[in-house]
Amino acid sequence: HVQLVESGGGSAQAGGSLRLSCLASGSTRITDYCMAWFRQAPGKEREAVAAIDGIGRTKYSDSATGRFTISKDGEKNTLDLEMTGLKPEDTAMYYCAHMTKLCGGPRMERFEYPLWGQGTQVTVS
Repeated sequence: HVQLVESGGGSAQAGGSLRLSCLASGSTRITDYCMAWFRQAPGKEREAVAAIDGIGRTKYSDSATGRFTISKDGEKNTLDLEMTGLKPEDTAMYYCAHMTKLCGGPRMERFEYPLWGQGTQVTVS
């Protein structure tokens, strides 16, 4: 049974930075699997922000490219998202997601991910 718990959200001013972390517990090694960060703003669909596969290849949404960095820490079993140059439009609930099968590259489609955390709120003003 895998549990994902996000942390690191909060409030930031435009232009500032935040670092999100997702701790994976249970029978999983996150280094083996595709994982991703998604976000959902009020009244909007959940959208992919960044994804990473089992060998560290990454993919970003257009809005995240150049500002966000996704990474894994195999020792801590965490998935991280470093966010810089924050904008008010980055305000959303951010979710960590975990695939349960090996993937051939980073995946950005929501339906690919059966396991989700509870989310952490990011507010940029």
